[in-house]
Amino acid sequence: MATQSDHHGTALGKQTEYITAYSPSLLCPIPRQQSRRELGINPEALPFRGVDIWTAFELSWLDNDGKPEVAVAEFEVPATSPSIIESKSFKLYLNSFNQTAFNSWQDVQQTLEGDLSNAAGATVQVRLLTLVEATNGALGLFDGECIDGEKVKVDCYSPSPDLLAIEPQAEVVEETLYSDLLKSNCPVTGQPDWASVMVQYRGARIDRASLLKYIISFREHQDFHEHCVERMFLDIQERCLPEALTVYARYTRRGGLDINPYRTNGVAGPEAVRLVRQ
Repeated sequence: MATQSDHHGTALGKQTEYITAYSPSLLCPIPRQQSRRELGINPEALPFRGVDIWTAFELSWLDNDGKPEVAVAEFEVPATSPSIIESKSFKLYLNSFNQTAFNSWQDVQQTLEGDLSNAAGATVQVRLLTLVEATNGALGLFDGECIDGEKVKVDCYSPSPDLLAIEPQAEVVEETLYSDLLKSNCPVTGQPDWASVMVQYRGARIDRASLLKYIISFREHQDFHEHCVERMFLDIQERCLPEALTVYARYTRRGGLDINPYRTNGVAGPEAVRLVRQ
């Protein structure tokens, strides 16, 4: 579990001055391997592929006449990048655009791509959307069946893979299940992070009540979004032995940013969806 001492060099949990002049030095990378080591993940042979999808709803800058521009930005950070970007530092960095003039939207996009790629240690893709374009992406739901109606008795609120089970004499199925009951906590401030999570798999049928109890077990767990999803992927893979597996969580935005980790051992990419709490 991460503690404040693990991130003493970051802006997490500290009162911070908001800088409104462009400052890429605000970005704070955190090595992924700090948490992957605890999960026994070999960085040279990841058991999954994937991407972390960020959405920024509070991006603004000035044009050369001093007139503000606003946009919604989408960022894709590959799961193979050596580092994640700490979310508060990301927010502070985006705020540093507020009183900075740029020649064009393309200039803003290229600046974001360059700075974020340098921080993550791998190519970060950036897409800027006008508010009209962002509005065209209507709210939706995950594909599949919601398991939140399962009758369960819950008494475990820290991740426990032993909760997971397949059905007795389970047939092989291919299905997509999701829950809106995922909650984890910031590893330093303890603030709640709310999310919906989708589990898509092919293999012996997973007991839905056991999966729901497992998802709920993250309720008092402190870790970054990306690492929570990777823990889920590995636990389900180890306990349920699916032939193919995808775990995709979409977290509620905080400070104008949402983070949506996607991990899979399949070939498809993440479903394009924006959920109601985003």
